[in-house]
Amino acid sequence: MSGCRGCGAPLTTTFLDLGTMPLANAYPRSLAEAETERRFPLHVFVCDRCLLVQLAHDVAPEEIFSDYAYFSSYSYSWVEHARRFATAVKDRFGLGPDSLVVEVASNDGYLLRQFVALGVPVLGVEPAKNIADVAIAAGVPTEVCFFGAQTASDLVDAGARADLVVGNNVTAHVPDLHDFVEGLRRMLRPGGVVSLEFPHLLRFLAGVQFDTIYHEHFSYLSLLALEPILQAHGLRVFDVERLATHGGSIRVLAVLASDSRPDEDGVARVRAAERAAGLDDLAAYTSFAPLVEHCRASLRSFLDTERADGGSIVAYGAAAKGVTFLNYCGVTTREIAYVVDRSTEKQGRLIPGAHLPILAPSEVWKTRPDYVLILPWNLRDEIVTQLADVRSWGCRFVTAVPEVEVLP
Repeated sequence: MSGCRGCGAPLTTTFLDLGTMPLANAYPRSLAEAETERRFPLHVFVCDRCLLVQLAHDVAPEEIFSDYAYFSSYSYSWVEHARRFATAVKDRFGLGPDSLVVEVASNDGYLLRQFVALGVPVLGVEPAKNIADVAIAAGVPTEVCFFGAQTASDLVDAGARADLVVGNNVTAHVPDLHDFVEGLRRMLRPGGVVSLEFPHLLRFLAGVQFDTIYHEHFSYLSLLALEPILQAHGLRVFDVERLATHGGSIRVLAVLASDSRPDEDGVARVRAAERAAGLDDLAAYTSFAPLVEHCRASLRSFLDTERADGGSIVAYGAAAKGVTFLNYCGVTTREIAYVVDRSTEKQGRLIPGAHLPILAPSEVWKTRPDYVLILPWNLRDEIVTQLADVRSWGCRFVTAVPEVEVLP
């Protein structure tokens, strides 16, 4: 990449340099396969001009997403989030049997199934064939391809112009933001709405959420940085909602610039919140790295103390954020014996880089550890509920971002 993904300016200011890391969702099937594991730079910059936080090194999307191990439907809370969204926007935007909802990066159809149940026609666009096949089998029509301007034109030519285009946790995943946003505009029917959800950079900074940095996240987004890109392609933000998902997200709603729909209060509130947090000042970004170093030191101290005292620790959640976290903190099987995960796609594999084995959650009851470290901290409450019985032998739950906390 030669310049900023947003404005094209040279990238000169480091936000955070995590060295080299393996691909977060490329789980080796064996130690022999792990020996050929590739590592790539994970160096994040902030643009001095538009303040877009972004990776400077591109890994080809085909290498990351064509065969993917993340299935959205494994998270009960995320599926419930999707159900509430579908119900709300059906009423708000008057969607019905003559409408079309298109989801970009539709995964296993977790969201579009909710619209199907409400009688609203849908179309998914998903580049990972293994995941798209699951959606298709569940009755969700899905195109297996990457989304961009050309894909949008092809779909529109085939009659698939959308009343609602949804992109949940995908905007950060595209290397070419301008091609992606142009695709959104082309997909949209006059009067239609674009809905984009993504983790909010404001909450990222406040919560020291550095573990959400990995190669498939090319950008780390604020409204301040995204809005000019949308405007450049004829889209206008008319509402922004703050969400609790993924450690703190926002949902940006946009329409064609010619749309007369009035702005909602949420737009001004989020703009003001970002300014109040200093997101319009480079200093807010250059002060982040020391907080990340403190987070690593906090976990290392906890692990070293427990190891010296004979304590046993396992981890829950072979999520991508866990891969970044474990590798950055230098964790091995000497400190954490294994990771459990509900996804059968991940069980029997290894954590990239750290090579901790990934097992079924039932393993926790067999080995009865002293602590369960929750890696996907955004799902903490859901995981604590799932594993509540481990407290019967005195096991305790731990989170480690922004620093170690042993839950009561």
